[in-house]
Amino acid sequence: MSTSHSISLSAAAARHINALSAQAGHEILLRVAVEGGGCSGFQYQLDLVDAAEDGDSVIGYNGARALVDDVSAPLLNGSIIDYVEELVGSQFKILNPNAKSSCGCGVSFSI
Repeated sequence: MSTSHSISLSAAAARHINALSAQAGHEILLRVAVEGGGCSGFQYQLDLVDAAEDGDSVIGYNGARALVDDVSAPLLNGSIIDYVEELVGSQFKILNPNAKSSCGCGVSFSI
């Protein structure tokens, strides 16, 4: 595992990951990946996992950790992993400065 400093977790995302870990009784990690597809060319894949894999970069803040694989990391360079609570629901959200456009749901983007 390596540490990536070009991708960061917001305080809200860290609080939510820490709350999920407390509920589970063990550390929960957020895996963020970029895959081909979606209506704009690329899409984010978010999963909650128990352990890192070889080649993962670790993004940490206030005790919470997120993971990004080596293939996805360049596409997420400079991004902030956030957690938003809105009237229609709450979700992790990627604030990606590399995305030239994105779809209405915010799950897919183009570069």
